[in-house]
Amino acid sequence: MPEPARCAVCGRDLTRDEIGASKKLINRGLSDSDCLCLSCLAERFRVDESVLQKKIRQWREQGCVLFPCSPEKADDGT
Repeated sequence: MPEPARCAVCGRDLTRDEIGASKKLINRGLSDSDCLCLSCLAERFRVDESVLQKKIRQWREQGCVLFPCSPEKADDGT
């Protein structure tokens, strides 16, 4: 099993949603090893984490391919 991607700033394990959000907000070509967790993304963009969580739900509902599955499945690595 491959090792999980980690936040490029704090080193925390990343979820699929965090990787997708990093690619959506920073650069779609970003490698998983350069992605940020929601806390670090929120700090970088000077917003509350809840704003990012809401945007992730919106992007998923709009059918964005970076968020293909339900949040429960995204967070447990499936």
